[in-house]
Amino acid sequence: MRSTNYKLQFITHRNDRYTHIDSARLALEGGCRWVQLRMKGADYNPLILEDTAIVIRDMCRSYGATFVVDDDVLLAKRIGADGVHLGKGDMPLNKARAILGCDAIIGATVNSFEDILLCLQRATPDYFGCGPYRFTTTKESLSPILGLDGYREIIAKMQSACITTPIVAIGGITDDDITPLTECGIDGIALSSSVLNDHNPIEYMKKIVDTVYPSKSR
Repeated sequence: MRSTNYKLQFITHRNDRYTHIDSARLALEGGCRWVQLRMKGADYNPLILEDTAIVIRDMCRSYGATFVVDDDVLLAKRIGADGVHLGKGDMPLNKARAILGCDAIIGATVNSFEDILLCLQRATPDYFGCGPYRFTTTKESLSPILGLDGYREIIAKMQSACITTPIVAIGGITDDDITPLTECGIDGIALSSSVLNDHNPIEYMKKIVDTVYPSKSR
């Protein structure tokens, strides 16, 4: 069964203190139950990527969390990840679905309503990762910054077109952004560097979880 809980996603990152594996562990210990492995640029090495993916996959399974791989459909298939997140230049969604099957989670990156329409011409993803909300250093070649007004415009056009695919906001999001993003109609948020750069990432993630799931008991 595909997960339908897109409200809180963590995208792995590294800094001077933590590796990608550390970042996933911290997010999981803080209560996040969705991890996307994203290793780009200087981090990318296919052998290290697969080894890292297997470690994080197993951690996610031990926590009952969803594990998604960024970009690499064949890796997701090979290691039995729960799904894949596709960027604009990655494998077409319909081809990825044919490889991964109907039970896999497939997310798609968009920056505009036009991107959404273009994506839907081929297939419907399980969610749209829509951003960036603001400038972020964790992603190269940023699309135009959206801000709250950008999300409001996209969501209004989706509603007019009766498009109900969940929208997950991404890009430079912090704990202070969760309430205004939710109020403008966003279905979920994805965080990365704001968690890892905090002096106590686990407690920071716990605060995020409490904000996203206010009635959740530990």
